[in-house]
Amino acid sequence: MGERPSDGAAVAATHHSMLANVLNSPSLVKESLIHSYGKSFNGFVAKLTDKEVARIKEMDGVVSVFPSAKIGLHTTRSWDFMGLPQSDTGFSGEGEVIVGLLDTGIWPENPSFSDEGLDPPPKKWKGICQGANNFTCNNKVIGARFYDLENSSDPRFDIKSPRDTFGHGSHTASTVAGQRKNASYFGLAGGVARGGVPGARVAVYKVCWAGGCTTADILAAFDDAIADGVDILSVSLGSSEPTPYDEDPIAIGSFHAMKNGILTSCSAGNDGPFRRWVSNYAPWALTVAASTIDRSFITKLVLGNGETILGNSLNSFELNGTSFPLVYSGDAANYTFGVGPDIATWCFSGSLTPLRTKGGVVLCNALNSFTWIEGSMGIIMPSPFEMAIGFPMPVALINFEDHSRVLDYIKYTENPTATILLTEAVKDVMAPRVVSFSSRGPSPISPDILKPDITAPGLNILAAWSPLGGASASFFDDRKVEYMVISGTSMSCPHATGAAAYIKATHPSWSPAAIKSALMTTATIMDPRKNEDAEFAYGSGHINPLKAVEPGLIYDANEADYVDFLCREGYNTSVVRLITGDNSSCATNSPGKAWELNYPSFALSLLDGESVMAVYVRTVTNVGSPNSTYYATVSIPPPFTVSVEPSVLSFSQVGEKKSFTLKITGAPITNTPIISGSLEWSDGKHVVRSPVAIFNNIALTEEDNQPLRESQYKRFEGHSTIYHKNGIFKNMQRGYGREESWESQYKTWKQMARH
Repeated sequence: MGERPSDGAAVAATHHSMLANVLNSPSLVKESLIHSYGKSFNGFVAKLTDKEVARIKEMDGVVSVFPSAKIGLHTTRSWDFMGLPQSDTGFSGEGEVIVGLLDTGIWPENPSFSDEGLDPPPKKWKGICQGANNFTCNNKVIGARFYDLENSSDPRFDIKSPRDTFGHGSHTASTVAGQRKNASYFGLAGGVARGGVPGARVAVYKVCWAGGCTTADILAAFDDAIADGVDILSVSLGSSEPTPYDEDPIAIGSFHAMKNGILTSCSAGNDGPFRRWVSNYAPWALTVAASTIDRSFITKLVLGNGETILGNSLNSFELNGTSFPLVYSGDAANYTFGVGPDIATWCFSGSLTPLRTKGGVVLCNALNSFTWIEGSMGIIMPSPFEMAIGFPMPVALINFEDHSRVLDYIKYTENPTATILLTEAVKDVMAPRVVSFSSRGPSPISPDILKPDITAPGLNILAAWSPLGGASASFFDDRKVEYMVISGTSMSCPHATGAAAYIKATHPSWSPAAIKSALMTTATIMDPRKNEDAEFAYGSGHINPLKAVEPGLIYDANEADYVDFLCREGYNTSVVRLITGDNSSCATNSPGKAWELNYPSFALSLLDGESVMAVYVRTVTNVGSPNSTYYATVSIPPPFTVSVEPSVLSFSQVGEKKSFTLKITGAPITNTPIISGSLEWSDGKHVVRSPVAIFNNIALTEEDNQPLRESQYKRFEGHSTIYHKNGIFKNMQRGYGREESWESQYKTWKQMARH
């Protein structure tokens, strides 16, 4: 990739010429060239050998070459919980906001995407509607494109159009901008489903298929979305591998979006609760963690001895309180099929003998979507996570401690029995708290930028769905639903996107950094007693859309600020130009701290025993009252001291800027996970809060960073059900403490069953 293009046709001609020189044959260019990016940045995708790649790298004007790879999806009471009631949404300004979503597409016939009451699209819209395979747009879904540059689609699961066959894209789109519609999941979570900005327009860019979401498709979608005229971008996908900014398609695409006044909202990833696994950590993007809302689901498992155990599945099947024989799967191995007790405990379809399981409730040792026990009345499975998951039969998901209790009950009871009750919706008085699967910081490559930025609802979210996406996590479920309850940072990201769109509708001229700052500095303070990872889990706090519309002060930043950040991170001029697509340059290649970036939060990454002396220079812009005075309040536990100079900022007009310096001093610390503090600016009406996080971190040397340069995005494993595609089932394996995943166990069982 090189400088920003000025003429798409000329850029494409240049790409053809470059390839012709490398391939030594103009006739081979058409076969090699997959796609030219020429609307928002300069680059192309081509099929090349290693030798041809080496020749491309040596050509003048080429900044960098990296392989295309695959990354994965991260997938309504929530808006009320965040303090954005229906009465505050749907105002006329929303209709001018266009939200672009890079995802699995959309199911346009879903009631949430009705254009009832909407005027024609805004005049600024320049996009198209690719109406392949009976797909149509309307005044809600005003644009749709699909990309399959590397043939990732699979005709068994995919439709060659913007149509959503998985449900993930429909779910995220309706969370952002869905129309108000009565909805439920088989009677559960009933009520009005709506987006944060129900009057906003939606433009979908389908980049994810059964085979994954490729770098080439993602970059093409960013290129088009920027040119189409979207205002906010929502990206609920990402890599689990640490990746340098110049090789990360989302970092590159979101940088170009930022240059064009577009904020990109990204999911933090589903690799929690382990630290340093946060995804999408570019400072110009908004990184969103996942947290709970004040509604949770419980499914009661009642044992024959009268004991009641609380589970968290989504069970809509009525057993009328009748108790049935309780059977342990390990005691019901199908020896006729060559299955022993170890495999039987996983409860794969066909692995248990009906002689023992028919008419009973079966206790399994693992949670998986291949579980189907013909003739049984219900299934009990352990789950390490908080999410409620549906199945096409009565299922109770319980924690591992309760699983051991149920197993003991079976072992020491002559005729054990059990029943599974209907799922109930209950109030969660502990909300909000960050869910365990949400990826944690610090940033693996820029630890002095606190990530994630913010948290938003991501657990058990009801939203629109595709009828082709399945009705539960099970492979054996052929039911169809219009609305689905799922969990993930994929669900929290569009909540933040909707809040950002709400601000954009109110303040159309605000920059991406201004919108991001407003969301971060007005966030609701989270309770660290419920979240031991503190700011690494929730960033600045829980999103508060109504307060974010009137933040008082903002921390603004532009392209030059981010270029300076990249230079301080050690990127040279040629690499920076790959990201920026223009003639940006670094005054020096000497790495430095990221403390100079005008970021709305403060992070101090220290080596064990390192002396503490950090200086941050920040500039705030007045967007509140014309004549106002803000007073600083800082808090930090010992052994640190935080000072602010000046501690009083006086403004005489809107748009006026004032700078200050924050200093952190203190004794060296060792093996300290995180120390939390804060800086607040208040004028008596507004409170502008920034978290201050101090922690010990590992040294990042050039040798440490080398694996980042060589890393590849992991291809998504699993199949079409959503909990495989967003990676949550993959991460559940960590809770089992087993060396071999259930998917590997299933393959072993299938091989055995063939013989």
